[in-house]
Amino acid sequence: MEVAPITHENHVLRKATMADQRISEAEQFFHLAPGEFPFRSRFLEAGGGRLHYVDEGSGPLLFMLHGNPTWSFVYRHLITALQDQFRCIAVDLAGFGLSDPPAGFGYRPDEHAGLIARLLETLDLHDATLVAHDWGGPIGLAAMLQTRERITRLCLGNSWAWPVNGDFHFEWFSKLMGGPVGRFGADRFALFVNGVMPAAMRRRKLSQAEMRAYRAPFSGNRTRRPMHVFPRQITAAKNWLGELEAGLSAFRGPVHFIWPNNDIAFRDKELKHWLKIFPQASVARLPRCGHYLWEDAPDECIAELRGFMAAEAVA
Repeated sequence: MEVAPITHENHVLRKATMADQRISEAEQFFHLAPGEFPFRSRFLEAGGGRLHYVDEGSGPLLFMLHGNPTWSFVYRHLITALQDQFRCIAVDLAGFGLSDPPAGFGYRPDEHAGLIARLLETLDLHDATLVAHDWGGPIGLAAMLQTRERITRLCLGNSWAWPVNGDFHFEWFSKLMGGPVGRFGADRFALFVNGVMPAAMRRRKLSQAEMRAYRAPFSGNRTRRPMHVFPRQITAAKNWLGELEAGLSAFRGPVHFIWPNNDIAFRDKELKHWLKIFPQASVARLPRCGHYLWEDAPDECIAELRGFMAAEAVA
């Protein structure tokens, strides 16, 4: 039985001591150790909900969007390494991390994209590079199409932005994890966090502290519905994804893919499809890297981002 999501207004943060003054709001809220996510939390009212984001550093703008079931915590390595040279904004999608969804929010990708577009416009962001993978890809790209000159470059990990109906690889997963079995697994066991994430890593195991950080947003009485809706939408969002793909055909800006070779979800087939949409794109392959590339190969991802941005700066 689904319960209403917790809000920041009815959650009382533990009282800070003098030592706690160095603990970020996210660390307090999720009871993380100091230094695990040492970034200032910022909030934006959007559509009756409240989006959480971090905004660190200065310089060319990197706009980071996560997928299922993570939050901006997944970009902590990139932010720490790149904030000396770039402005890094990482957003929690509604219902993930510290972001509270609007009343009646269905957690569909089109709804998420509308909120992200509103954030881009409200913060008056321009000339950003979208850094995303998984659902962050289509959501960020849809927000890009809803705005103008807000996002002008793309540095994407493993993702997609077109209908995949009829492809058994995606059909079975969407039916299983987006159906009753997936709902039960999400509601009772937070299956995407406790099962999918560890299984999708290839180079290393997530530490106990990292797993606690990913479990935290779905603990207590916070709804786990977002984790269940996303897999169902892989096929249910067919029309939306078709419109998105059609809209992307006009994009001629710089594109770079950082592509894991050992992803359980997105294969060479999807990369080839991307290159038909964006023939101008460059590609870097990550050997022995799994689905959560920002966790599995952070150093290589950081190097690729630096290289892509440096090349564009002199282009």
